[in-house]
Amino acid sequence: MIIKLEPINDNNRDAVVALSVREDQPFVATNDYSLREAAEANAKAPGTARPFAICAGEKIVGFCMLALDPEDENPVDRYCLWRFMIDKSEQGKGYGQAALHEIIKYFKENGVDTIYLSTAPENEVGLHVYHKVGFKETGEIEDGEAIFVLKL
Repeated sequence: MIIKLEPINDNNRDAVVALSVREDQPFVATNDYSLREAAEANAKAPGTARPFAICAGEKIVGFCMLALDPEDENPVDRYCLWRFMIDKSEQGKGYGQAALHEIIKYFKENGVDTIYLSTAPENEVGLHVYHKVGFKETGEIEDGEAIFVLKL
């Protein structure tokens, strides 16, 4: 399975915004909201937020947003998987795990050796996929979300 991370641009923005998760996954922010957050973060510190369409071939199947901010004092926010979702019609096909491998590769290519993420403790689907690629719980809770770490 070939998965690519494509930077968000005028050609794919509407398709990414149209993606959504299942109703039983209310803890995932909308992609429109995430893109607004990315714009705000990049206005303050250019290049910090890196939003991508997750593509299987030419088809957009998901969205992710990475944070790369070596200046951030909080190590959890320095290098993190800020947002991650696979469209409800594409879940269960292996795209999530394949996309996470591409995300990990991206971080490695950018000199990162530790990635963090946070998620709602009830996010069973996400927890399963994150554990599968090697993320471990830190035991910390921040803003009601469990913190996970992956050493590269």
